[in-house]
Amino acid sequence: MQVDFYHLTQQPLDRVLPRIAERVVESGGRLLVIADREEQRVALDRLLWTYTPESFLPHAIADGEADAAQPILIAAHPAPANAARNIALADGIWRDEALTFDRAFHFFDAERIAEARIAWKALADRDGIERRYWKQNEAGRWEQAA
Repeated sequence: MQVDFYHLTQQPLDRVLPRIAERVVESGGRLLVIADREEQRVALDRLLWTYTPESFLPHAIADGEADAAQPILIAAHPAPANAARNIALADGIWRDEALTFDRAFHFFDAERIAEARIAWKALADRDGIERRYWKQNEAGRWEQAA
């Protein structure tokens, strides 16, 4: 199980998440995107429709009748109604339920760095978990810091 911690320092979530989602879908995978607040789920829904004119990311907000068919599902809770094996924690809140997936993407900014550090340390001694910490350099490119 792989957990990727993405520390958002140069670019906001709305610039980073769609690229990750594209890669997951292009590889044939499915993604569950978690956001606790309804306003953020609605904003993520809009984002995935409009982030670039030349791209299309098939998705929906959870609790619809076609949840199981969605390559990307946006939800409040980490229950993969779309059979996703990848989870993106978009609201900066770590959830141990993410460990039931094959891969977790944990996005956080300066406001959530203390919680992210606690999660990072808590996962250090767990068997079968590979942690990666990604940080943006001055040019905005991602570098693996740990």
